[in-house]
Amino acid sequence: MDPYLLATRNIVEVVTDDELRSLLQKPHKKVYAGYEPSGEIHLGHLVTINKLIDLRDAGFEVIVLLADLHAFLNRKGTMEEVLKIADYNRRCFEGLGLTDVTYILGSRMQLSEEYQMLVHELSQVITLNRAKRSMDEVGRMMETPTVSQMIYPIMQMADIAVLQVDAAVGGIDQRKIHMLAREYLPPKGYPSPVCIHLPIINGLDGKKMSSSSGNYISVADSREEIEKKMKRAFCPPEIQDNPVLQILQYHIFPRIDEVTITRPEKFGGDRTCSSYEEIEKAYADGEIHPADLKSAVSRYLSEILSPVRDHLGG
Repeated sequence: MDPYLLATRNIVEVVTDDELRSLLQKPHKKVYAGYEPSGEIHLGHLVTINKLIDLRDAGFEVIVLLADLHAFLNRKGTMEEVLKIADYNRRCFEGLGLTDVTYILGSRMQLSEEYQMLVHELSQVITLNRAKRSMDEVGRMMETPTVSQMIYPIMQMADIAVLQVDAAVGGIDQRKIHMLAREYLPPKGYPSPVCIHLPIINGLDGKKMSSSSGNYISVADSREEIEKKMKRAFCPPEIQDNPVLQILQYHIFPRIDEVTITRPEKFGGDRTCSSYEEIEKAYADGEIHPADLKSAVSRYLSEILSPVRDHLGG
């Protein structure tokens, strides 16, 4: 696939398109995404993982920041707990195919003198109000934010600078932080990063995906667990915000060229679609039943995630 099409498929926006096109012409280019260590890697994380694989295949050097110190500052656990989860998450990413990339543990870089001085310098020019607003969608318990959570976005800006990356990838909830980086890094002598933003997909119940709600599929779930969860998944006749169709668009078609819906002959027999757009139209026209769609998604998703279970030794 054309590098530009690889870089931009399934994204919400790129800031800016002209800068990305110019960057793609360079012989060497670096992109990164940061992940707060999380107990379970689920389909929400897989959106950015798929994009990093796309960018690797488009010619980028990819850096994955396992942001242990960010997780600690965002009240996700003790440093000891976070470090154990970070190692588990890295193995999940590798099982998903995110190989031939560089993994960096945040605390190994973020406690250096150079890094800390940049954080302090940036903290002098960014107002408390801007820092808080940038955290509204990514922070935990933001009704009573701590000082540590105001440091969080400034550290993310410093990550971009010290890693010397040309582009940053994240969910659309990262946009305000990325815009701070584009505004405040150039005056400090660092280039403005290209920012690639991805959608936040729904949980299986059609609501915001949340570990506490249990409305997600973990990449380490067994075939039986995936089938059980998919049978209960919300799958309305509508296309908009349909979580089952989102799995097809963002997880299955980026990795599989065609999908076959298995059906009895009396219901039209098997149907094979070679693009997401084709299957979306067929579903919207009532040609595919929700139960058949969910069965197909369950089958292909289990196939895609099986290497993770193998890599984890499960």
